[in-house]
Amino acid sequence: MRRSTFQRNWRKGLKGAGLTGRVHFHDLRHTGNTWAAESGATLRELMERMGHASSRAALIYLHTNDRRHQGVAQAMSELVAEGLRDDPDDGLAAASGT
Repeated sequence: MRRSTFQRNWRKGLKGAGLTGRVHFHDLRHTGNTWAAESGATLRELMERMGHASSRAALIYLHTNDRRHQGVAQAMSELVAEGLRDDPDDGLAAASGT
């Protein structure tokens, strides 16, 4: 497809989707890989999705956000609670497996 043909169709698609401003085709790749990272994709999985042999580019997508921090904190709280249920006298050691 010629660049001019692609651009014409791209602008038409953006308009149809109600997107305004400067949205580039490459933004789709960035958004998709960011969402994959936020969904829990590992570094290796991101590298495979993007077709990269080096981890450098994939690391860009592993930036954290508040929602991810909250999820990690919640998972840690659940581990502690589970440890306390298993051994109320030594909950932290039970949760850590020591």
